[in-house]
Amino acid sequence: MYKIAVIGPIPRDTILTYKNETIQKYGCATHPTIALAKLLEENGQVIPISHLHKKDHQAVVNLFKDYANIDTSGLCCKQDRGSVIELRFLDQNNRLEKQTAFMNPILPEDVASFMDANAFVFVPITDFEISLSTLQYIKKNSQGIVIFDAHGPTTSMNINGSRERKFWIDRDEWLPYIDVLKMNLEESQCCWFKNEYTIEEMGHYDEHNTEHLDDFANYVLNKGVRVLYVTLDSRGCVAYFLENSKVRKEWIASVPVKEVIDTTGCGDSFAGGLAYGFAVYNDPVKAAQFANTLGALRTQGKTYEVFKNLSETEAIVKEYYT
Repeated sequence: MYKIAVIGPIPRDTILTYKNETIQKYGCATHPTIALAKLLEENGQVIPISHLHKKDHQAVVNLFKDYANIDTSGLCCKQDRGSVIELRFLDQNNRLEKQTAFMNPILPEDVASFMDANAFVFVPITDFEISLSTLQYIKKNSQGIVIFDAHGPTTSMNINGSRERKFWIDRDEWLPYIDVLKMNLEESQCCWFKNEYTIEEMGHYDEHNTEHLDDFANYVLNKGVRVLYVTLDSRGCVAYFLENSKVRKEWIASVPVKEVIDTTGCGDSFAGGLAYGFAVYNDPVKAAQFANTLGALRTQGKTYEVFKNLSETEAIVKEYYT
């Protein structure tokens, strides 16, 4: 039986879509948790690990109660601190974010009971939510693969609650404790910096600029990361990993969708797909196929019903990747 831990915030979200619709739900770690629960069915267990407000704890437990393979013992509200976020989409992919409450960081004692997990998928959304000591503890005490989303360390919250992009300056301290590193293109540009760059040059995001990716991938792989994934929206994703001591680059096309309804949680769902692919297949390309599929499914509705069971998901993977 497979065990996958999903570690990160479960914010109380208010989402204002680019179509002027308002959606209220619990987000972030809920997406990969439920997606994985449907994929694993009776063959595995999913353990969400998060800190919540006391008033949200029972509601989140109830959200997961229909899934017999979700273990909610990793949800904690003792300190009564959780995340509350407002997302206002300007278009399909771009949004303004406001955070009005924040959880306390996930520490080693929060994950200590789950060291037998096959995979630990970290989906932080802000830079303070995961302690480096937690990744170090897992590396020392578990054989499970560590999958880490760079959305957290490339995002900060100012004193007014506005969430802003930032450089991952202490990146090199984290990389040796990450097996699989996942990010989008904008986040990759916040992770790759050289001494001769000015802040103005580094801080200008260009959605068409992928020229830095090969050099960046070579760098992080030599720092101990096994696989780097960079998502490219509708273009799919690119994966880098070492094969026979050389860097191999693989482009994995996206799963096409007719209409995008809600992109909230797509990155988190993608990370969940990676966790499934590595836990079950230990194959970076197969993992990307499941990741792209879960990300695409996430766009297809406002509820968690968008996620499919294993046979239905495998049928989508087979249709587009064989």
